[in-house]
Amino acid sequence: MSEIYATVADRDRIEREMPWAERDTAKTLYEFLTRTKERHGARPALSFQLFSDPQTPAQTLSWAALHARVTQAANLLRSLGVGEGDTVAYMLPNCLETAITLLAGATAGIVNPINPLLEAEQISAILRETKAKVLVTLKAFPKTDVAQKAAEAVKFAPNVQTVLEIDLNRYLAPPKSWIVPFLRPKVETRHHADVFDFNRECAKMPGDRLTFADSTGDRVAAYFHTGGTTGMPKVAQHKYSGMIYNGWLGGTLLFDETDVMICPLPLFHVFAAYPIMMSAIAAGSHVVMPTPAGYRGEGVFDNFWKLVERWQVTFLITVPTAISALMQRPVNADISSLRTAISGSAALPVELYNRFREATGVEVCEGYGLTEATCLVAVNPPDGKKKVGSVGLPLPYTHVRILRRVNHEYIECGIDEVGEICVANPGVFEGSTYTEPDKNHDLFAEDRFLRTGDLGRLDGDGYLWITGRAKDLIIRGGHNIDPAEIEEALLSHPAVAFAGAIGQPDSFAGELPCAYVELVAGAEVTEAEIMAHAKKHIHERAAIPKHIEIMAELPKTAVGKIFKPDLRKRAIQRVLDGALKEAAIAAHVVSVIEDKKRGLVAQIATTGAVEDEAIKHRLGEFTVPWEWAK
Repeated sequence: MSEIYATVADRDRIEREMPWAERDTAKTLYEFLTRTKERHGARPALSFQLFSDPQTPAQTLSWAALHARVTQAANLLRSLGVGEGDTVAYMLPNCLETAITLLAGATAGIVNPINPLLEAEQISAILRETKAKVLVTLKAFPKTDVAQKAAEAVKFAPNVQTVLEIDLNRYLAPPKSWIVPFLRPKVETRHHADVFDFNRECAKMPGDRLTFADSTGDRVAAYFHTGGTTGMPKVAQHKYSGMIYNGWLGGTLLFDETDVMICPLPLFHVFAAYPIMMSAIAAGSHVVMPTPAGYRGEGVFDNFWKLVERWQVTFLITVPTAISALMQRPVNADISSLRTAISGSAALPVELYNRFREATGVEVCEGYGLTEATCLVAVNPPDGKKKVGSVGLPLPYTHVRILRRVNHEYIECGIDEVGEICVANPGVFEGSTYTEPDKNHDLFAEDRFLRTGDLGRLDGDGYLWITGRAKDLIIRGGHNIDPAEIEEALLSHPAVAFAGAIGQPDSFAGELPCAYVELVAGAEVTEAEIMAHAKKHIHERAAIPKHIEIMAELPKTAVGKIFKPDLRKRAIQRVLDGALKEAAIAAHVVSVIEDKKRGLVAQIATTGAVEDEAIKHRLGEFTVPWEWAK
């Protein structure tokens, strides 16, 4: 059973029992998994169903079977020349093999999950940055372009020597499985790497022992890229100790072997890989993955409550955008097994929390983590007081400080004073968070506390509140505006499902607030009506949006977080085009690109005769960099 975790006193009691370094935790991931097999070998570990229908067939691996499959895969990777310092990348949707690759890759070498939603150019850049030797990906399959992207990316990643393919057709039964070969898309593999079938090659390997010596202690065992769906992501390094720390937290404070977690989040994201997968290993819990695309899978939201009933789910793993989508559907199944929902990735609006609790009778525990800290930092205590809107109490062995930087020195903020959230815990790799040394420059306060880039405060009870991203602050003429205030006001409108507030360029104030919204399905409301609602509910006059736009769908990351760089690009294009038109200059923005050094850059093309000085003068009024389109 998990320990009672309700108050700061409970956290402090756990810390006083012994220092983290003295706890009897596994030293390697393989040892971690082996301990679970020995305790809970016959119990279910992982279940996956290809379709969202609650009656559809599913495949389940016990902890003993998962251990054997991971052992085979790790042995295969080592036979392909993967050593402890070599990288095994995977670009996969969710399935049993994804979890196997995550664990086996970190056992044989350094595992590198890659978001399949990225473009081939970005995937290739990550493969080069991590020097990946092996790529595990999908065999071409209907309705997905993962195999095509992988083939294109490998062409420009000369370090990749082997591609291992997973065929989702094995999850289908006849007659559907007979049809797939005729519908399978053709993929041109004009690259240098050898291509093999993952499961066929694994089956040739022993599953009862490693054919090589396991690591003797802590080391870097994973590379996770950060960022959303555009721009060149940074790559964070994770050690065994950080992965196991995340699992220990879940196994100590949240879960036990009787728990069933439904996880429709992607296994290339730290939220699914660590707080969920590693916690399941620590506790011996059962993880259910519905469809390869999780929440994005066809029919998942419509069938979700029936899936909870089917698997007798006790813990729901979710994000605010998924909660909002679920609240647009009736609770049409017996969900009495469900005890708690754990939400992360973005702040949960109070109204959405209340709606969820009223509809389900289940509390939502908000938490906070980040890729750079191997994830977990804080959570609302499952057995204690939940302060809606906060991300709860910093976890055992996690030291959170709120700091302000003044003249190269860090000053501790007082209670409820907003500053930058800085973190030290076993998941923080001090001094070497990113693979690129230059990106670690100025990343740590006092050489120890990771500067998260998040703004927040600690209240008098020790609860942590996120108030925004340092880079997301809207700075209007030197005045800081928190986008969360605008978003919460807009979300209080019954027709608004999602809202994203950003700063749009302004020639006088530098930035002005603007907002983009996505409506609840079937809702009808005008932008003028939403603006009137905003003026009524946003108390700070300077924070009232200059522009509100309704979009069919807001851009979102793979875990459902609103992806603000796309909104910023949209705003830059609209504002600069408007300025050029107002000045009667025959030019327009053809695209807004992300440059590593300059940030978002507008690319300008002419549609007629243009005086160079005229366009330089007009666009020079804005702080947005621009260049001529090639």
